[in-house]
Amino acid sequence: MSPRPYQLGKRRGQIDESRRRVIDAAQTLLAEATNYAAFTVDAVAKRADVSRATVYYQFASKTGLLEALCDALADAGQMSDLASAFRNPDPVEAMRTFIICFGRFWDVDRLAMRRLRALAALDQEVGQVISARDERRRSGLEILIGRLSKQHLLRVETDLGVRMLYTLTSFETFDALAAANQSLAEVIGFVLSMAEVTWESASRDDL
Repeated sequence: MSPRPYQLGKRRGQIDESRRRVIDAAQTLLAEATNYAAFTVDAVAKRADVSRATVYYQFASKTGLLEALCDALADAGQMSDLASAFRNPDPVEAMRTFIICFGRFWDVDRLAMRRLRALAALDQEVGQVISARDERRRSGLEILIGRLSKQHLLRVETDLGVRMLYTLTSFETFDALAAANQSLAEVIGFVLSMAEVTWESASRDDL
């Protein structure tokens, strides 16, 4: 029996372990960095105890590393549950699910999230990654707001509704509302209450 399949499996495991170590190092470095210039591929490699070449082999670029970090944060925040919002035939419950999912996601690592988004304003590569992720959130809201509008449950103009919900579901909103000793998840109910002004009054008027 050839040892090759075992060797390939072992190699795959080593690559996965190395990849996880680099992602964890990037997240830790973001939370610890005293200045944004400290977040570099070299610094991440050093923290992960791997070579710079290993980081580029695993992620191809700094952008690739950031995408992987965002994906890891999304996994930790159970963002896969977001799909249920778009399967739910009730547009109000769908929107509530969407808001809850993002509140839980932003709560995964508050400091790393804050630093990552602040760094987006200073670093073009980080900015591109965060901008693309925010645009996906906006696109999802456009779909859900459209469903509310079609069922005559939207109290405001569609464009305004998208802007309102886009603002309310942002990390910045959750971060501003939560006290230093609170988790961001603890203000989900408050965000839901604010969001309901876009639809609840209209639905009650129809009763």
